[in-house]
Amino acid sequence: MSLYGMMRTGVSGMNAQANRLSAVADNIANSDTTGYKRSSAEFSSLIMPNTGGAYNSGGVTTTIRSAVSTQGVMTYTTSVSDLAVNGDGFFVVQDAAGTPYLTRAGSFVPDAQGRLVNAAGYQLMAYSYANGDPAATANGFEGLVPVQISDQQMTATPSTEGTFSGNLPAGATPPAGPLPSSNSATAEYTSKTSLVAYDNLGNKKLLDVYFTNTGAGTWEVSVFDQSKATPGTSFPYTGGALASTNLTFDTTTGKLTGATNSISFTVPGGSTLNLDLSKVTQLGTGFTVADAKVNGNAPSSIQKVQIGQDGIIYAQFADGSTKALYKIPLADVQSPDNLTAMPGNVYVQSTDSGAVHIGFANEGKLGSIVSGALENSNVDIAEELTNMIAAQRSYTANSKVFQTGSDLMDVLVNLKR
Repeated sequence: MSLYGMMRTGVSGMNAQANRLSAVADNIANSDTTGYKRSSAEFSSLIMPNTGGAYNSGGVTTTIRSAVSTQGVMTYTTSVSDLAVNGDGFFVVQDAAGTPYLTRAGSFVPDAQGRLVNAAGYQLMAYSYANGDPAATANGFEGLVPVQISDQQMTATPSTEGTFSGNLPAGATPPAGPLPSSNSATAEYTSKTSLVAYDNLGNKKLLDVYFTNTGAGTWEVSVFDQSKATPGTSFPYTGGALASTNLTFDTTTGKLTGATNSISFTVPGGSTLNLDLSKVTQLGTGFTVADAKVNGNAPSSIQKVQIGQDGIIYAQFADGSTKALYKIPLADVQSPDNLTAMPGNVYVQSTDSGAVHIGFANEGKLGSIVSGALENSNVDIAEELTNMIAAQRSYTANSKVFQTGSDLMDVLVNLKR
């Protein structure tokens, strides 16, 4: 056995326990850090080749692992922008330079520009609804933009979709006069209702919708701009009908049987609106409106923000209407525990973690997004204190090995004297 080898092994043991104590110190310091994942020192032995009856001491090497896949306990808050992942997945954030990272730290608050920024200064990334329903880029970060919500700017959304459900009386008979689609001053109809829609500037447009029986199980639907009606009456409307279509019902079941189950038209000063009529029935009762909805909103500032478990960020306006602004994705890797930890409680992929895959909440093995909650650190203080005591004792024992080797080395050196 070499005295030098003995001392080297003692140094190796002290260095390993020092690494262990460093991990414990980090864990204790971050025991209250949102989304922090505890680190641990894993040891493996270094064996030196032995020759004859001589034993060559080796040492120990340290590998630091993070329990990234172990979820911390969630704490609920009163802030809508506090976010937690319940299950697998990470939020995608970026730094000031635009570099993307993964994190479980969801303590986001709006900055001066309305961007959602967490305690470490990283901006939350999501897909915008500005160009329609977003789709996730499965193997990259392209398409993601910083979430930016400002309550200072007023917005107006034109109407593009609507639904109407109700009942048309099965006992109705065709009127004697001209149909509403003719826009004749003597036009007659069976039933009438009105809907509110919005143009491109958010102005309200009141639309008159006429349902007219034209025979057994057949109806004409015509839509007019109420502002163009003849004062004191209705017909004729200046410019005529915005659109007309025909519905056909099964006289036995009262359900729509024809290929037409909607009507499309251009809202005056606005966009094309498709009104879904698929839930209209023809039964033996009077004209009934069960439900009528048209999207869009008048000019209004954002009153509050709501975030669903699917990650969709909704803006609620003063008139009570809502609008989808962003959809927050979740990122995941094959081996989360092998991600490389970076300052600010963020992670980047490594060769051992696998490539980043991006999807939406509740898809596949990805978890859900909880608004008004934060994920606590998964550090157990009692366990860390136990590890600290054990590391301290091991460090002291290894120092005794080194000290003993040093004393023996002094004896060896002094043999000549």
